[in-house]
Amino acid sequence: MRLNKLIAFALISALFLNSCTSDDDTVANYIPKGDYDSGVLVLNEGNFGQDNASLTYISFDLSQSENIDYGVLNPGAMIGNTGQSIGFHDNLAYVVVNVTGKIEIVNRYSLKKVGSITGLNQPRYIAFANGKGYLTNWNSGVGTGTVSVINLATNTVTATIPVSDFPNKIIENAGKLYVAHNDLGTNGNKITVIDAATNTISTTITVSDMPDTMAVDGTTLWVSCNGHSQYAVAPDVETAGSIVKVNLASNTVTKTFTMPNATDHVNYFSVFGSNAYYVMNSKVYKMALTATALSTSEAFSPTAQYIYGFAVKNERIYVADAKSFTTNGEVKVYSTGIFPNTIGTLLGSFETRVGPNGFYFNQ
Repeated sequence: MRLNKLIAFALISALFLNSCTSDDDTVANYIPKGDYDSGVLVLNEGNFGQDNASLTYISFDLSQSENIDYGVLNPGAMIGNTGQSIGFHDNLAYVVVNVTGKIEIVNRYSLKKVGSITGLNQPRYIAFANGKGYLTNWNSGVGTGTVSVINLATNTVTATIPVSDFPNKIIENAGKLYVAHNDLGTNGNKITVIDAATNTISTTITVSDMPDTMAVDGTTLWVSCNGHSQYAVAPDVETAGSIVKVNLASNTVTKTFTMPNATDHVNYFSVFGSNAYYVMNSKVYKMALTATALSTSEAFSPTAQYIYGFAVKNERIYVADAKSFTTNGEVKVYSTGIFPNTIGTLLGSFETRVGPNGFYFNQ
């Protein structure tokens, strides 16, 4: 049933996107690898201090959704306390669990558990290069940030790379790892670059305050920087968010788009096709990757109590609403504006478990 719907969706999309015949055939003939293929996995972090992190599945055609009972799929197992992020590598999903201090490893298409890595200290995000995993860790305080190198065959940490404070999101490109330091207390404005061939730091890149999401487009690394919030810790002051372009060949900043006011913060960021999408003041903005200035007006305002996750993929904008953080959340899916819809047209809404915070596209 899911395969038939996927085929129908692919054929309809082809009419609007003018896809080539060979691409259409590839999509139409695709055979799902499991019950949770051809859809989006939503990570729900759960209530802080409780072992109730969970997953929600939403099919690409929006016809099916499921709040997954992980303990039924894996008797006696639980994801843990505060689901942080997910990384995909080959057929596996690595679910990083912050407070529990572990990675839960599952088959990404069946969600059956295949292993775990425990004893970690405030793990955050994971990326992969040269057949190894690279995991950022906040550890126990200022000056203790590290990146763990993981042997994926044995699920063990084989090396530790000391980096500066609060290493957070991490992305791989051409054998290099780019680590954003989302420093909560002082002057975090750095990207650390690690060479996966030697597991050593090759350089650092100074961007703007609180670098967060990164995306690679050709020879450019896009970096969204939150800016220090109104709750900045002394000696910080509130600073505007920004979007930074970095030349990957030279590791130098080529352009910084700074938000108009110190109270404007870039909370979420995503690159899809020839555009960047970002959330500022609970509104979604769109700008061309070739733009020379920021958009002057929002694209639309999602209906959400508290936006806690955001992604753009396959002409759809996914928004996670954590609501009160104590009750079930919600995912709303909007159009990017492809005909016949205008940008911000609501395509579907789905209940999740507590604290939906990220989207992972599984195919």
